[in-house]
Amino acid sequence: MGLFLLIIGIIGWHVGLYGMFKKAGIEPWKALIPLYNTWLIVEKCNISKVWFWLQLIPIAGQFITIWITIIFVMHFKRFGLLHHTLVVLVPFFYFPYLGFSANEKWHGEEAVSKYRKSASREWIDAAVFAVVAATLIRTFVFEAYVIPTESMEKTLLVNDFLFVSKMSYGARIPGTPLSFPFVHNTMPFTKFTPSYIKEVQLPYKRITGFTDVKRNDVVVFNFPTGDTIINEEGYLSATPYYDVLRLTYNGNREKLFAEHEIIVHPYDKTDNYIKRCTGVSGDVIAVKNSYLFINGQPAFVAPGSQTEYVVETNGNTFNEDFLKNDLNIDVDDNKGQIKTTQKAGTYVLNMTAEETEKLKKQPNVRSVSRYIDSTRGYTFPYDDTNYPWSTDNFGPLKIPKKGDVLELNATTIPIYRRLISVYEDNKLEEQNGKFIINGKETTTYTTKLNYYWMMGDNRHRSQDSRFWGFVPETHIVGKASLIWFSWNNGPRWKRLFNNIK
Repeated sequence: MGLFLLIIGIIGWHVGLYGMFKKAGIEPWKALIPLYNTWLIVEKCNISKVWFWLQLIPIAGQFITIWITIIFVMHFKRFGLLHHTLVVLVPFFYFPYLGFSANEKWHGEEAVSKYRKSASREWIDAAVFAVVAATLIRTFVFEAYVIPTESMEKTLLVNDFLFVSKMSYGARIPGTPLSFPFVHNTMPFTKFTPSYIKEVQLPYKRITGFTDVKRNDVVVFNFPTGDTIINEEGYLSATPYYDVLRLTYNGNREKLFAEHEIIVHPYDKTDNYIKRCTGVSGDVIAVKNSYLFINGQPAFVAPGSQTEYVVETNGNTFNEDFLKNDLNIDVDDNKGQIKTTQKAGTYVLNMTAEETEKLKKQPNVRSVSRYIDSTRGYTFPYDDTNYPWSTDNFGPLKIPKKGDVLELNATTIPIYRRLISVYEDNKLEEQNGKFIINGKETTTYTTKLNYYWMMGDNRHRSQDSRFWGFVPETHIVGKASLIWFSWNNGPRWKRLFNNIK
């Protein structure tokens, strides 16, 4: 249906120009030649030739083409807001009307020279320009982002407001260009109404070329397994569709679809996540007893990173002022930072390494040790037989890079299945232990993209690559660069204008 509407739109646009060219004294068949037709409009309307070339810029050029056609329409003595709105929204209907209606005539340069805008129209034009300019800046230069969860604490805090640089890794052309301005994937004031039309999709491309993500960068990216969501309260990305499908419905899609509302997002319209890039293409990552290793070496540990510790006391409780002032734990709402255990006097606390040193000095504390989560069966690649991993004992696993030749067999396919079929858009079939990609039987696959490994600094409060695997370069949005504001029952003044490290 979307393709049909697109074809109708293209035909209507060119047919309308055919009639308009004829009235303007231009050979009408020239209206059917893409780009050449706008060149002729620029010439006929005495517009600077610079604007013709500027319309070749991806995305931004579309707005310039619209402006050129509005100038053309003005030479038909159509200056009203309604007429220009029709040019923007339905040119495939409006242009044929101008071109073939007996009531519409070409008036030329004289009509335009006599036209004067009203004050209200000046304001409207200024507002439209502001929306277009802000959309282009948000799309290609930088975007504001707010931290929604505690997965990066205490490097980044909930309600830190960030600037995310789109240029750091190359400005990405939107894969879904038809969307409501200034919002991501849902309409304003709603959680469940998509803000985009996905029938028109563009291939992955970056204007300035992709620049590799650096190890330890703090990165905003599209949630890789957020392409399909349960569009209901309590689900969305917080409780991912694939987890529910696997753990609750045992892979029974038909039953899940019958009981829930399902939405499929384009890759650039999945929810935005923010994590630290702990591993780049070609790295081997491993977690051993909650410590992260990259290529066999201990990984960088951010100064504010948190993890859980088992704290054994002599039975006496903690001083509330100490918890609040030294450990930054709100005793009235500790948000799970203190958990009781089955062993009396023993707790699990979520803290930074610096805070544990303070805790060890408390008279009621007997011992402090890192908590190790040994629960298996819910981490990537969800194959407990071949990969009996947990969040705190994971890997080793190599992160694929562009050009890698991946061996395909019963053991490796759980790791690479989604990479091949979803991220790199191939038809993958598995028949009697054999693998068929795009109709050809094979035992290997050569990757087309670079991949990354993303983890939160707050290791036991982070939904990250340990749960859903690799992040392809297509999903990289930008680099978190600056905290411009922060709020927690009032401004956090010390965090304003801090660089993100």
